[in-house]
Formats: sequence, structure tokens, C-alpha cells
Amino acid sequence: MEPKLVGIAGPFKGMRFPVTADETTIGRDPENHCWTSDPSLSRRHCLLRREVDRVTIQDLGSRNGTVVNGIPISEQELQHQDQICIGDSLLVFLTEDATDIEKSSSVVLTQTVELGPAPVQVRQKAFSLETGPGQLPIGEPDRTSRNLNTLLTIATRMGGIRNRESLEWQLLGVIFDIVPADRAAILHCKGCDDAFDSAIAWDRIHGPGEPVEVSSTVVRRVFRERVGMLISDVGSQRNSPHTELLEQLGVHSLMCVPLLHSDSVLGMIYLDSSSASERIDQDHLEMMTAVAGLASLAIQNVQRWDELQEENRLLRGEISLEHNIVGRSPRMQAVYELIRKVAPLNSTVLIQGETGTGKELVARAIHRNSPRSARLFVAVNCAALTETLLESELFGHEKGAFTGAIAQKKGKLEAAESGTLFLDEVSEMTPALQAKLLRFLQEREFERVGGTRTIKADVRVISAANKSLTRMVDEHAFRKDLYYRLNVVAITMPPLRERREDIPFLAHHFIGKISKKCGLPSKRLSPEAQSILASYDWPGNVRELENVIERAMALGTAETLLADDLPENMVENAIPTGNTPSATYYSAIKGAKTQVVLQAFQQAGGNYIGAAKALGLHPNSLLRLVRSLGLRSLIKADAPEA
Repeated sequence: MEPKLVGIAGPFKGMRFPVTADETTIGRDPENHCWTSDPSLSRRHCLLRREVDRVTIQDLGSRNGTVVNGIPISEQELQHQDQICIGDSLLVFLTEDATDIEKSSSVVLTQTVELGPAPVQVRQKAFSLETGPGQLPIGEPDRTSRNLNTLLTIATRMGGIRNRESLEWQLLGVIFDIVPADRAAILHCKGCDDAFDSAIAWDRIHGPGEPVEVSSTVVRRVFRERVGMLISDVGSQRNSPHTELLEQLGVHSLMCVPLLHSDSVLGMIYLDSSSASERIDQDHLEMMTAVAGLASLAIQNVQRWDELQEENRLLRGEISLEHNIVGRSPRMQAVYELIRKVAPLNSTVLIQGETGTGKELVARAIHRNSPRSARLFVAVNCAALTETLLESELFGHEKGAFTGAIAQKKGKLEAAESGTLFLDEVSEMTPALQAKLLRFLQEREFERVGGTRTIKADVRVISAANKSLTRMVDEHAFRKDLYYRLNVVAITMPPLRERREDIPFLAHHFIGKISKKCGLPSKRLSPEAQSILASYDWPGNVRELENVIERAMALGTAETLLADDLPENMVENAIPTGNTPSATYYSAIKGAKTQVVLQAFQQAGGNYIGAAKALGLHPNSLLRLVRSLGLRSLIKADAPEA
């Protein structure tokens, strides 16, 4: 077959480039034979030169260099399956068919013998030239010098890679260069347990696509003990006849080192050799322990880079989207994305959500980021007016249309010409008004109350409802055809209890807002108060949170908002966690209230009226108290309607 390059990681991943010309250039410039807009590539990065059956690669003075099998080169002849790293990409040079080259070998965890005391273990530490147990002997200067040069190369190369997959492929290439291994795998740890998934693996004997069998016994022991492990003579590990022996897998020596960050294990590097003559030895273990330390730091840097890139993307998105909504949770990010998509359009939008979730803020954000932003945003609360007044408010009226109509009045639809009309609580519209609104949405024209002249209006309509319009349609309380006209694009605002991670940001936002509005000094939020706010269910959502913060700012006397500054019912329903004095205090109060209420019901024979009379409370107040204390299942009585 014709020689070719196959991208297996980074910007070149999935691309195939046949090496058919005498010279094939690679770089960032589109004039190259192989190019991609990777900023870590030079404009003309490297050159492949073909002479009959011989292909060489030459670095063209690139800024970040060209690396073959983990070693920087200036010029080198390529062999089948050589790995070429340029920028953030990894390519493989092929002269034979390898259909699965774009896929690394899969990893199969295989149960093997329990290990005895024979394996050599080395903890991650600084690389040293001093002689001593388990360290590189100075009697092998050539090997020591080569290993140190390799470590320097790894540190230099890995520090500039910003793609984790490319980083791990390069690490694999380095491993095969310094350790006589036939198979290697890098495994990722899943959370805090010893569950793993495969990152990449490679079988140098059978080629890519061949599963690499990894000893789960070795991997889990390394995970538990946080140490590198070496078995240089697998044949000595015969402790159990009931499990598959490593030597039955064709393994003569193996090594596994953890990728550590602080006290956590990021993953594992696993290697084994099937050669009886070239074994993996203790010096290789020392070297790989040092390599793992460098690789762990590089992987952490790449992960942090990815996090910063994602955060930068989100922040740029928020900057480009003007709004007054506070929230960074995934649920709110989804709302921002919908606003960003729908704002430039003229589509009708229906915003649904519980009371106090910020539906009007979303409507204003859509208007502010739309082509209509220079015109008026007109809001109408459909629940605040009677049918007659709402009709006049929306469509206007002519002089003499009804008693008190002493002059012509333009409605909100005319006022919102070329702008946006926001209909809040649209579910409260009467059937007659629903029909009139439907006609406007269909024809984009209307008549004033008492008028006969048809008026056209270019208005975008955004509506909001805190009730389920779907259920209302099913119950014939809302017109189905109007629902479809309003629900062209739907945005659902999540309740505050479903995005609790936003509560601290909202609380601090309201502290600053109220401090400025009321001329009060800004205050900090105590950890106990923040814990209570985060655990409360917020039936009134963001609006209730703002009222709670304003009350606490007004009544609090300390420089910090304390748990005592919050409403009593909130504190009782959301007791701070831990063994703090505040948690103990509020827990004791709740316990005392529970005991008193249960005693009153016992004395009243389970009668709500009698229990309320004994406690000096209104029955409805007692019902709310029972609910807040969570006693309904303990009290066998017929509760009155609140």
C-alpha cells in the first residue's frame, strides 16, 4: 500500500493523508499539503520526503518542534507505526494496512493471582542520581544520562500540550521508548473508587485494535496503596490455583504506576512484556515513577485549561447576551442559550414557570437582545385587571365606547409598535379576550373597543404563565388554537429549589442591590445563614429570596447576616447541618414544638379544632405548623382545608 499519515489525536484526528508526492508539507498555512488551524503549529512545520520505498521526516525550524516516538528530531527515516507529534496533534505513519489505526486498543480487565510479597513497590518521589536502594546506580552513566534527557524532554514537551488525548498518546510513545514493553495502557479513574475506563492502549506486537489484557488485581492494588508496582518475574507469583495466572496471558514482567494528584489517583499507567530476555526491571520502575509525576502535573494542567476554556466560553456568551438574570447553574445556562437563539427572531415565545422565577426578566432579555431593542418593551399583567379594563388596556378604546370613555385611548398594542408586548399571567384571560388575542396573532390587526377601523401592528408577543397551559387546554379552560399560537418557542424557568447552586450568587446579588437601594452598609452572609438558604425549598422562588434578604438587611444588627436574622419558619424548616451551637439550638426548638403539638392532639383525641383551641391557634395556623414540622403522618385526624 501507499504510505500515509493518519491523525489519531488532536486537530488532525480522523484525517488521512497519503504520502504520494516527492515532498509533503505539514503546517498551519492552507498552502501546505496537510494543514489545520492549530495555533501550536508553525506555518510550515515539517516536511515528509519520499524516495522510492523510503520516507523521511524533517523539522522545518518549527517553534514547538517535531517529535517522533517521543523524541524531538531534526530529520529521521520513518518506520511503520511511528508516532509523529506536531503541535496538539498525533499522527501515525503507516506502510501496511491497519484498518483500526484510528482506534486505540481496548482494555480488558482480567482477574489474576493475588500478589505475594515479591513485587517491588516505589512511591512517587523526586528523581535522584544518588545511589541507594531502588535508585539509579551511577555505575551506568549512559543509561542515567539517557533517562535524565528523557525526563527533560517529557517536561518540555508536555508543558505545552493543551489536548489531553494528544498528551496521553505522546506519553505512550515515550513509555515505549524507555521501557521494553510490548503492551501499554493508560486508564482513567472514575471518581473515588477503583473503577476505571480506558483512555488509550497499544499492543506493539499485534497492532492497534487488539485488546490489551490488564491485570485488575495489580491495578486495584496500586490504586489502594498509591504506589508503583513491578513484577519482573511473573513465574514467581503462584499463590492461588483458582485464578488465571499472568503467565498464561503470555506476560513475563509487568509494571503499573499511579498518576497521583494530592491524595487522589487520576489514573494508571500499565505496561507488560512478553519477552523472557528483555524484562522490565527496577530501574524502569524508578524511571516510570518519575515520568508519572510529570504526567500527572501535565494532565492536571490540561484539565484546568479545559475548565478555563469552558468558563471563558460561558462568560463570553454571557457578555454577548445582555440580561439582568443571576445564575450560573446548568439549568440557567440552558435558559441563556435559548434566549440567545430566539432573541434575533420574531417568533412568539411562551415562558412558563412558577411564580417568582423571573419570567419577566427573561422576556426583557429577549427584547434587549433582539433587533427591536431600540423600541418599547410594554408589559401587561392579565391577572391584575378585569375583563373590560384589560381589553381596553390592550386594544385601546374610542371616545364614548363605554361609560367614562371621555376620549380616545391607544392601547398597549399600539404603544408597542415595532417593539415587544409582554403578556404576564396570560392564563387568566377570559375566553372572549382569548379569541380577540388569537385574531391579532393570526392577522396582526385589531380594532379598538367601540371602533370600526382596522389597525395593523408590528408587535412581537411574549407571554408568560405560572399555570400549566397544557392542563388548562385539556380542561377546556384555555383555547387550544391560542395555546399553539403562543407556544411557538417555549422557555421553562426552573424553580429555585432545582438550582440551589445559584442561591449564594443570588443572595450576594440582593445584598448589594438592597444595600444600594436602601442606603444600608453591605453585609456578609454567615455560613449558617447560607446553609439555611441553600436547604430551604423556596415556594416563592427568587422573589421570596429577595424579600428574605431585604428583611434580614433591615432587621439585622451585626455586620454579618446571621441565621437569627432569617424568618423563624425558614430556620425551623431548614436547620443548619453540623454540630454548631446554632444547629443544636434550632433542633431543640423544633423538637419542643413537635412535642407540644403532638401532646395537644393526644389530649384532643386527634381533633384539629380541639388541638388548635388548646394551643390558642387558629385551625389553619395549626395545619401550617403541622406541615412545617412534618407531622402529618404522625397525626391521624381529618385536616381542615387551609
